[in-house]
Amino acid sequence: MTTNQIETKNMNFKSCFDIIGPIMIGPSSSHTAGAIGIGFLAHKLFQGKPTNATVKYYESFAETHKGHGTDYAIASGILGFSTDDVRVPAALDILKEENIVIEFIEIPHASPVGHPNTACITLSNEHERIHVTGISIGGGLIEVKEIQIAGFDIKPQGSLPIILVIYPKDATLVEGDIDQILESSLVKINAKHVFKAKHSVLLEYDLDTELPKQVRKQLGDYCQDYQFILL
Repeated sequence: MTTNQIETKNMNFKSCFDIIGPIMIGPSSSHTAGAIGIGFLAHKLFQGKPTNATVKYYESFAETHKGHGTDYAIASGILGFSTDDVRVPAALDILKEENIVIEFIEIPHASPVGHPNTACITLSNEHERIHVTGISIGGGLIEVKEIQIAGFDIKPQGSLPIILVIYPKDATLVEGDIDQILESSLVKINAKHVFKAKHSVLLEYDLDTELPKQVRKQLGDYCQDYQFILL
């Protein structure tokens, strides 16, 4: 299985299959498949191998994570596994084999984002640290509520997919060039946000639909000297 096989797109329910959930290793679409999706967000954001992972659970996740397989599901996402990967139940053992230390913490307070199925994941090594807060909304679907990366702290409001591009502040043409790539490809942008730090800029694009393969490649080629993340 490859990391591209996992479905983390959040959308409105359109059919009975959205309620039933994806093809998956069980037992629960909300607590297992959705949790894999949240872990996979962290995997995408980190773009490498962490040495440490901390997972904070709230409300329903805090109460039932062990019985519903949420722990190995989160671990599976961190490893980049898909929802139907046969390795999902063994993910915690695989993390140990990979020398990745993981800690699960049950928080006895209400979710900071107002949803019972909330997980906050922090991945780190000696060079990098990212943090993501995600919620599982049913049927294997998720939403991302907070991202901390490269010194930026953002709170996305739209649904997935989301594009993040981080580049040096002196690279002045990047925003216009990416706008042009998306507009010329007729990709619908629901919202765009620009965040500026002392030495860098983060662009966030909330998209209406999945990016076509050729557009992903075009953006990847253009951003080869920058940090390009498609969630």
